[in-house]
Amino acid sequence: MADPILKWAGGKRQILPRILDHFKDEDDYESYHEPFFGGGAVFFRETHEDAATVNDINPRLVNFYRVLQKDVPGLLDELDKLRQRMPDDDPNSEWDHDEKDQHDREIKNYYYQVRALFNKRPNNQDYDKTREAAMFLWLNRTCFNGLYRENRSGEFNVPIGNHKSLGLDMDSKLQEASNALSGVEILCEDFGYILDKAEEDDLVYFDPPYDPQSSSSSFVEYTSESFGKDEQRRLSDVALELDERGVNVVISNAPSVTDLYETDRMANFDYSEIGARRAINSDGDSRGEVEEVIITNIDKEDRRSQHTHIPDYN
Repeated sequence: MADPILKWAGGKRQILPRILDHFKDEDDYESYHEPFFGGGAVFFRETHEDAATVNDINPRLVNFYRVLQKDVPGLLDELDKLRQRMPDDDPNSEWDHDEKDQHDREIKNYYYQVRALFNKRPNNQDYDKTREAAMFLWLNRTCFNGLYRENRSGEFNVPIGNHKSLGLDMDSKLQEASNALSGVEILCEDFGYILDKAEEDDLVYFDPPYDPQSSSSSFVEYTSESFGKDEQRRLSDVALELDERGVNVVISNAPSVTDLYETDRMANFDYSEIGARRAINSDGDSRGEVEEVIITNIDKEDRRSQHTHIPDYN
């Protein structure tokens, strides 16, 4: 068990107990798979001795996890270089207004310099993967709300956030997360890969970009490609095929997708509604409880909630 390293939109820290309530106990399933990895909050909460695959379609995210898995010392060295060059992020309270403004401008300028360098990496060419992973982590900790968003050109375009502390003194957390990823196959493919990897009695947890509840709540641009209605339907088809093979499936999503799982062909699936506070919207007054659903084919009597207390995740 380890702490998630990245801040990630749609992360599951707040509702982890509810999600894990729908899992089987670890001794009751074989290998574990997570095709939409993101921040990995669910993965890192468990102890996966037989974890098989984690996957995400975002290549910059996948590069970060592969470096984290294999080269923590190198990642820390590159992260230290970024930290050393950054202006002090805890300005002296005795500074006057002009000094404070100058300090804030220096931090802002440095952020956009690092972001521009991060976006310069050409596709399909050699690049320093460890250095990029360090920039990815630094930008994640420094940008607005830990948000990851790309424009149509595939460039990271999130503005700087307002942080009292970046929380980058995380050497031990990085090592613990690296240990958790040991032996896990980290993939960067379409989620349909799972049909070639999951076997009977495995457990697959899907946490796709949520079907938006309204135009204002839409946030599916984790990459320059979107995840729309057609993909949601295809996900339900994949879930059905896994069910037919005897694979345990758990899905978290928005309530608007439940009609895909209420058909006769999906008779083995049921769902429960939960709520979670989201902090994606830049308008603080617009953040609040968002209904979510947990969809699964695991029989109620086999779920962890029937015989195990899941402590809250802090």
